[in-house]
Amino acid sequence: MQVQPHLCFEGRCEEAIAFYRKALGAEQTFLIRFKEMPGPHPPGAIPPGAEDKVMHASLRIGDSTVLMSDGRCQGSAGFEGIQMALQVPDVATAERLFAALAEGGRVQMPLAQTFWSPRFGMVADRFGVTWMVNAAGK
Repeated sequence: MQVQPHLCFEGRCEEAIAFYRKALGAEQTFLIRFKEMPGPHPPGAIPPGAEDKVMHASLRIGDSTVLMSDGRCQGSAGFEGIQMALQVPDVATAERLFAALAEGGRVQMPLAQTFWSPRFGMVADRFGVTWMVNAAGK
């Protein structure tokens, strides 16, 4: 069994995919648009004007899979109460990825040494997804 996060970007999914590919080295492994969904479509299956938006996508980040979509393409995405925990092998990687995720985002807790890690920090990226970056070691 696996638990995989599924993030709905409410119309900004393609932008998010490009950002995570650059910032985290993510690999897009799947993408289907609403207009490519096999039919017949039940009423309301495709949000109005969303034919070219992402119905479902899959990104590989390290050994993990993150699922994503444009959701219902209504308003802004809300990622309250959820954080993505990014476990990295060393301080240099933590610093590099933290800086990349912070570009256009908001640092919530700067990277610093903690009692459990040589570097830990929290950042909300430009889409509002909060990332906890944690370097291995003490």
